[in-house]
Amino acid sequence: MDSADLRREHSVISPFNVEEIFPDVAAGSARLPRRQSGSSPQGLAVTLIADYTIGTRAWLPTTAIVALLGGFGVTAGAARTAISRLARRGVVEGSRQGRSSSYRLTEPAAAELLAGGISIATFATEPDAWDGSWTVVVFTMPKEEKARRSSLRAQLRWRGYGPLYDGVWVSPHPLTEQAHAELVAATPGSLTAFRGRLVGFRADITRDPIEAWDLTAIAERYRTFVRTWEPLLPRIRAGEVTGASAVRSRTEVMDTYRRFPTLDPLLPVDLLPADWPRARAREVFRAVYDGLIEPAQDYVRSVAAQDGPRPGIRAHTVAEMSTGVTARSPVRTASR
Repeated sequence: MDSADLRREHSVISPFNVEEIFPDVAAGSARLPRRQSGSSPQGLAVTLIADYTIGTRAWLPTTAIVALLGGFGVTAGAARTAISRLARRGVVEGSRQGRSSSYRLTEPAAAELLAGGISIATFATEPDAWDGSWTVVVFTMPKEEKARRSSLRAQLRWRGYGPLYDGVWVSPHPLTEQAHAELVAATPGSLTAFRGRLVGFRADITRDPIEAWDLTAIAERYRTFVRTWEPLLPRIRAGEVTGASAVRSRTEVMDTYRRFPTLDPLLPVDLLPADWPRARAREVFRAVYDGLIEPAQDYVRSVAAQDGPRPGIRAHTVAEMSTGVTARSPVRTASR
């Protein structure tokens, strides 16, 4: 059973509205494609290009990108449309030599993706520490300002806040000065933030801040991830996942796992069930992503080399990603 069969067997639930979780990036930056409940051609293209060129911004032939996306069932026409749209968004830039065209990440997109990669790679690696206090963000906004209200909610969700009540959002983590400034800029004169401890008078008549999150749904998302990918580990260790299958699995495991930093606000362990599955999901992610680095890199290089040598194609491990893909050790590749 391959990864596609496993995904069909275990449907993934989404505890939040995906459009709310993944807002558009700030104005003036590269407009990375909005995350979707599935994998869009644009999203897959960005993940593929970043996974193998983020540290070098190497050029990938259009034919190679189209061929690689074909491994995900994306038609040649849809792949070329995705590339064109990414170029218009400022995510990739093109180069042409004769009849051949190539694309690479733009500098702004590479910078944003590197920062995002660090966030993904370091997610849930810091020691768990909580002083028992909650950050509370309170805002008021006319209902007719729907777009502005939606933008603020998206920014709060992006930062790990949960809605305790309609205009009251909470987080166990301190609010940084930068995050506060960005939220205030989005809602001038309409937002107040403070930090304090919960006053627990009668538990049966008050709402605990932890209820701002659907812990059952988040845990099930983690468990679904583990059920989907863990069965692939024996085949990876045996070297049985190669070629296009290695690239497909490595891309898809990243495309799925990268959502957890916004789905899971890293609530303190004291507030979570004893069997919280976050740690196991991270172990499985690393085992799949790092375990497929050699066969996936070999295949991407072989596809790209049909249009000429591409020495800048290099895959990276989760550990390397956590440093911004700057401390890369050589990856062994098959001789050609």
